[in-house]
Amino acid sequence: MVAEKIRIGIIGAGQNTRKTHIPKLQAIPGVEVVEVANRSTTSSQKVAEEFGIRQIRSNWKEVATSDAVDAVVIGTWPYLHCEASCTALEAGKHVLCEARMAMNADEAGRMLESSRSHPDLVTQLVPAPFTLRVDQTIRSCIADGQLGDVLHFQAEYQSASLSSLGGTLHWRRNKKYSGENAMVLGILYESLRRWLPPAERVSAIGYVFNNRAIDPDTGKPVAVEIPDYLSVQMRLNGGIYGSFLISETGLHTGSPTVKIFGTEGTLQIEFVPDGKLWYGSKTNGELKELKIDPKETGRWRVEEEFINAIRGEAKVRLTTFETGVEYMRFTQAVMGSYRAEGEPRKT
Repeated sequence: MVAEKIRIGIIGAGQNTRKTHIPKLQAIPGVEVVEVANRSTTSSQKVAEEFGIRQIRSNWKEVATSDAVDAVVIGTWPYLHCEASCTALEAGKHVLCEARMAMNADEAGRMLESSRSHPDLVTQLVPAPFTLRVDQTIRSCIADGQLGDVLHFQAEYQSASLSSLGGTLHWRRNKKYSGENAMVLGILYESLRRWLPPAERVSAIGYVFNNRAIDPDTGKPVAVEIPDYLSVQMRLNGGIYGSFLISETGLHTGSPTVKIFGTEGTLQIEFVPDGKLWYGSKTNGELKELKIDPKETGRWRVEEEFINAIRGEAKVRLTTFETGVEYMRFTQAVMGSYRAEGEPRKT
């Protein structure tokens, strides 16, 4: 028997929404995507034709408050996440919001407050996807004592630039649309928090190497404010220390990795979707790949988790608004330290 129909409205049909959210939602029995509002009527029409969505809207607020919609998927850039989420919740809609929860920690807090004011409605953030396959295995290794006492960790994520120097400004490097978010800073921290305690204190230095771009909205040159190089030192609860090195200026970069070092062993995580996991004890001379128990293997299940929560069949695990507020506070603390040339900040 097909469960009660759930009608979905789309606010912002970006790449991830078109590639993943819409088709996966449409594949769930009893779910129908009924409305869409993209950045323009023309782009909305293209999305509607591609996915058989019968209603396009000229304004996102029409979707958020539509009587024909039970839940909304917010696939816009961060600048609209807070307003769209709160508007939808006030209108009685369940909310699935794209990652990079908000422009800053204050907006994230308002989103959480709004969700708590509507406890009957489901709220969910799209989770960081890179370690879903291995998260449970990492937790098990730490809980079972295979690392001993965790001492410190290091994460390195280097990639090529999103655009050339003087090229069109990418939304992820546009403070007007991305706020305090920088590169994969929040994504790394969200993943780290699945295994380790929260950060207490951070210190960050950085630089904007690719510092000139063309604003696509005005066609005029602008200075880029979001760094494309960050080095972050931090202390977690329990006296665990660690570092992030994140760059979008690298050439010939290797695979992003996270290493966790303990008194009895080391874990190395390949920070890419379906990445591998290695472990070595202090009695081993080298790291060896860990085979992931099928019972512990995670996978992408964002859309089904959202629908199951709406139907009362399960609760949202990845990712709650509470988790989003935490990674936004961390992100804002890092960016505050960066602007203060490394002065430590509490998270």
